[in-house]
Amino acid sequence: MLSKILSRPKNPEEEQAEMSFLDHFDALRKHLFRASFYVITATVLIFFQKKFIFDTIILGPTRSDFPTFRFFCWLSEWTCFKVIPPQIFTRELSEQLTVHLMVSFFLGLIIAFPLLVREIWLFVKPGLYEKERRATRGVVEVCSLLFLTGVIFGYFIIAPFSISFLSSYQVSESIQASATLSSIVDSMIMFTMSTGLVFELPMGVYFLAKLGIMGPEFMRTYRRHAIVVISIVAAIITPPDVTSMVLVGLPLCLLYEVSIIVAKRVYPKETEVTNYSDNSSFK
Repeated sequence: MLSKILSRPKNPEEEQAEMSFLDHFDALRKHLFRASFYVITATVLIFFQKKFIFDTIILGPTRSDFPTFRFFCWLSEWTCFKVIPPQIFTRELSEQLTVHLMVSFFLGLIIAFPLLVREIWLFVKPGLYEKERRATRGVVEVCSLLFLTGVIFGYFIIAPFSISFLSSYQVSESIQASATLSSIVDSMIMFTMSTGLVFELPMGVYFLAKLGIMGPEFMRTYRRHAIVVISIVAAIITPPDVTSMVLVGLPLCLLYEVSIIVAKRVYPKETEVTNYSDNSSFK
């Protein structure tokens, strides 16, 4: 399938419309400039909202009045648990400024993500045929939605439970829980950014299936292997507690099943038949 796409014939008008390497480089430079402008603008705007960003967003999951904790306490007494906020300190003189810049950049990246995907799409779009453009319509909106959903899930579900578990875990009563500002921010970035990227799984499967590389039968056959990989990924992006791993693993398994449905809808039928015949010939 991929070889057919690369070797497909082009009419004279399409060949004349082809751009040279320098033209492609110039177009890429313009899109990169606009993407950088979006991120820098969002970063600067967030930088001047220091009090709200840190007191409400970054340190919110460390307090008992965080919406997630209040919701579970509202459900029942069994789901309500005590949150022990860690003592946060800094070890270096410039740590607060460095962390402030880093937080502003990553939040700016998250806010500008839909515009970044749009710039990538605008760069790739001229090289596609009309049929391919129709097939990938809405890709910017879907990619942005999946990423932001993953970020929100990581922030409201993974982050509060993980931080609560790590701050309340004790090996001795004589040791008081504390954390550096950098460790809190690094954990928040890992919980949100990594989850946002992992939630792009259906889009990755969509393009692989569209190229005939990965089909629904392949995904069904290796479902158990995928669950093992998902468990490993969940263990990497979460602390070493079962609750956090389950909270990440279950949505990823659901996304995997959704990806099978996506692959079934877009996988080329003629490629699928060819693969079946090839596989049967080896048996």
